[in-house]
Amino acid sequence: MHAANFCVECGEPLSRKSWRVRLGARLCPPCSQRLGTLAVARPFVVIIIVAAAAFTIGKHMQPSPPPLIIQRAANSPLSDAPVNLSVQTPKETRVANATSNPTSAPADEAVYICGARTKKGTPCHRRVHAAGERCFQHKGLPSLLPLSKLVIRP
Repeated sequence: MHAANFCVECGEPLSRKSWRVRLGARLCPPCSQRLGTLAVARPFVVIIIVAAAAFTIGKHMQPSPPPLIIQRAANSPLSDAPVNLSVQTPKETRVANATSNPTSAPADEAVYICGARTKKGTPCHRRVHAAGERCFQHKGLPSLLPLSKLVIRP
């Protein structure tokens, strides 16, 4: 870093008794006593004030965002009727969903697994809808297991 050789206020040559102490100093001792400690920090204070003013002006000059408008396609399956949320409370809804578990298959309907070879070399255990089908990742691959072992009985 370059150190100043002359005082920035009066132009008097700076005498360096110890280079470490005066490395960043730009004022001679009489000028630093006359101007005080604020003289060193004055450029930083000015920069901070200008930055704060620019930020404030920019924040107030920014246009307000447009209102949020959600449009639906003409062929949307959703109805235009307002939603009535007061019919069931969230707790009642959770209890109703827990009792009628739509993800589990009926007792008489069989569930199958994919059975295709994975990278590990083991059969895939993802559930599929019908016998002989593969999951989305293994479409077109043959099964490792016979069809009788692909059925999951409830």
